[in-house]
Amino acid sequence: MNLTLFDLDGTLIETDSDHAFGEFLVRNAWVDPQEFKRRNDAFYADYQAGCLDLPAYVAFATSGWRHRPVHEALALRERFMAEMMRPALKPAAHNLVRRHQEAGDLVAIVTATNEFVTEPIARAFGVDHLIALQLERNGHGQATGAIRGTPTFREGKIQRVTQWLQDQGHTQGREAFDTITVYSDSINDLPLLEWATHPVATNPAPSLADIAQQRGWPILRLFT
Repeated sequence: MNLTLFDLDGTLIETDSDHAFGEFLVRNAWVDPQEFKRRNDAFYADYQAGCLDLPAYVAFATSGWRHRPVHEALALRERFMAEMMRPALKPAAHNLVRRHQEAGDLVAIVTATNEFVTEPIARAFGVDHLIALQLERNGHGQATGAIRGTPTFREGKIQRVTQWLQDQGHTQGREAFDTITVYSDSINDLPLLEWATHPVATNPAPSLADIAQQRGWPILRLFT
């Protein structure tokens, strides 16, 4: 059996879904437009530079919707999917995912973006297994702004994937697979790419492209 893991933002979609959801909150007047946009852009720049304060970002990113009734937040998410995300799901990315599924691979999306934003995107790709950042929730099902468990970020992606494999019955972990293919665009995913047997730098940022070239990793550009 082969295992294939996809990063989401910048890899299967050209945009960053977390940042885009923040922009959608601004567009729909759920947040202060100038201040929220300024901080949203600043956090995104930190992510790209590899210096993101993840707990601070999650508290900020969820602040625009987590105090609303759950049904209102879910309704806004549906509109976000229809208006912003579905147009961003390109045939090349769909075909890549489908090719691995049809080959019989165990396929998962592994993303540092939270589960609230990414669950419908994974469904749209036809991927049953989503390993995303988990949000702590209160007794009413509302997000608190904190992270639950190990975040799927940097080395945390390996920890979460390993636990997921055990939950799936693959107690040997990575040794249960003939090949492990990882697709990612981000230098933040270097630990997971190094953990793979077949790392693929996909639409890579310049920092990751340099490493891929030095190490002879394949470079895939889905959107050019």
